[in-house]
Amino acid sequence: MRIIAGEFRGRRLQTPKGRNIRPTSDRVREAIFNVVAARTMGAKVLDLFAGTGALGLEALSRGASRAVFVDQDLEAARLIEENIRLLGVADRTVVMHRAILPSLTILAAHSTKAPGFDLVFLDPPYGLNLVQDVLQRLTDLRLVTSTALAVAEHHRKDAIPVQCGRWQKTKERRYGDTLISYFSCEDPDACPS
Repeated sequence: MRIIAGEFRGRRLQTPKGRNIRPTSDRVREAIFNVVAARTMGAKVLDLFAGTGALGLEALSRGASRAVFVDQDLEAARLIEENIRLLGVADRTVVMHRAILPSLTILAAHSTKAPGFDLVFLDPPYGLNLVQDVLQRLTDLRLVTSTALAVAEHHRKDAIPVQCGRWQKTKERRYGDTLISYFSCEDPDACPS
C-alpha cells in the first residue's frame, strides 16, 4: 500500500499482518480522492475506523492541514502511529485508540474553540450498519463544518438511505462488493462554519 499523490507520493505505508484490519485498496482510495480532491487543500480531516490511516494520510499528502484518526483496535492504532512516523507528520495528527462514538463525544468536548472537520472518512466493519449513527452523531455534536463532506465505505448489502439525518447522499460508486457513498451536510444551522 502506498500514498498515491501529493507530498508523499509513492511512499509505502505499513500494512496489517492479520485479517482484523481491512485497508481501503489503492484503486478505491484513488477513486475517492478523484472526487474529493478540491476539498482536501487546507481541510481538517477526521478518519474514523481508520485501520492503517491510509485515507487520512493521503489527505495530508494532498494538502490537508490536520487529521484525527480514530480506531478502537490496538493493532490499528499502532499501525497508524507507525505510518505517521514514517511520513513525519506527527505535528499535524492525533490518534485516538477508542471506540468511535465515545471518541466523538471526547472530540466535541475539546473542540469548542476550533472549527469543525471539513472532510470525514468512515470505514466501519461491514454488516454493522454504523454509518447512519455516526453521521447523526457528527452533526448532533457539531463536529463538522457547514460545507463538510463525508465519505463512507461499506458493503453493497449495507443499505444506506439517501437522507441520513442532516446529511444528503450525493453520490455512490461500486467497486466489487464495496460501495463508496458521499454525503454533504445539508443543515448549515446544525453544522458550524
